Amino acid sequence: MTDLLQNTDLLKYISIPFIAGLIGWFTNWLAIKLTFYPLEFVGVRPFFGWQGIIPSKARKMATVSVDATLSKISTVREIFDEIDPNVLSKHILETVTPRIQEYVDELMVKEHPTLWENLPVLVRQQIYKRVQSNAPALLDNLLEDVADNIEDLFDIKQVVADQLVNDKRLLNRIFLECGHHEFKFIVNSGAWMGFTFGLIQMCVWYFFQSGWVLPVAGFIVGFATNWVALNIIFRPLNPVKISRYKLHGLFLQRQKEVAASFCSIITHEILTIENIINAILNGRNAERTQNMVKKNIKPIVDEAAGVARPLTLLAMGPRRIANLKQSVAEKAIDITPSTFHDPAFNAERAAVVESIMRVKMEALTSEEFQDLLRPCFQEDEIKLILVGAVLGFSAGLAQLIFVFGLPI
Repeated sequence: MTDLLQNTDLLKYISIPFIAGLIGWFTNWLAIKLTFYPLEFVGVRPFFGWQGIIPSKARKMATVSVDATLSKISTVREIFDEIDPNVLSKHILETVTPRIQEYVDELMVKEHPTLWENLPVLVRQQIYKRVQSNAPALLDNLLEDVADNIEDLFDIKQVVADQLVNDKRLLNRIFLECGHHEFKFIVNSGAWMGFTFGLIQMCVWYFFQSGWVLPVAGFIVGFATNWVALNIIFRPLNPVKISRYKLHGLFLQRQKEVAASFCSIITHEILTIENIINAILNGRNAERTQNMVKKNIKPIVDEAAGVARPLTLLAMGPRRIANLKQSVAEKAIDITPSTFHDPAFNAERAAVVESIMRVKMEALTSEEFQDLLRPCFQEDEIKLILVGAVLGFSAGLAQLIFVFGLPI
């Protein structure tokens, strides 16, 4: 009987480091989950409930990401230059040219159907040809204007922030894909660090069985495992050589791999050609862009009407001619975004921009590079660590009551 009791006591003591390891694993796992989930607030506002730290501060996180990383690896002008206005012009022409006759018919029937129906077929054919032959030069002039003013027309911070605020899953994905190794390390390290602390806890409990020891030790385990894991990821900031070994923050060691992941998401899913063109045409400075389009597109009406100018002036009058020019410009604005719904073209241009951005990101200093992932921890780092500490304290208290059967 005595041997049985002794064996039971021994098992209780042996359970301490294993329970501490479980506490460390669970608190770190929960800390990661609470960082990213749920995407929307669950509970009763303002105090009873939770929303993932990243989704709850989506705009701030997105802005920090642009300021800390994207702004250092590429400017708006560099991105637009890499996309290449000449390639854009060629793509638009290839998409629009087969439908020029359809567009001209649509506009003329809308503005002056009687005149258009009564024009001889040969005259109409010549108008189609004039529009088609003048379109490349007019489009080149327009894209040159846009390129010269791209920094005023396209707000990269606004575009990235708006898209990530509207798509919190994508925001989470940036951090989760870039830091997946580190998040896995945080969870797993909680187990072995908790076990290590638990061995110390076991020794203390053997010699000093006071009611506060296990709860306080649990608090320390929950606090320390999170704190140590976070510091191992980002510290030391720069490589430190000790004998044959090199110490460097785990995240910082993977700069090339992370750069590839980050730049791929940014260029293929956020700063796509389609999104950039939509932002230029419909963003904060959309009116200025639309005025550029109108200025460069309106001459096409005069050129097209050249073959029948006396007739069109007589039939339509100056006011209707002006209305037609306005309609042509509005039609150009309407059809431009649809020309970039081409996934293959978007992917091809994204790959070009991605390769340039990746090279620049790989060249960032450790101080600059850590800012990609560090903000998602720094924002509420102490809150996450304290959550782990409180859970550790609760587990220690449960261990005291249910394992050792001692009163509080």
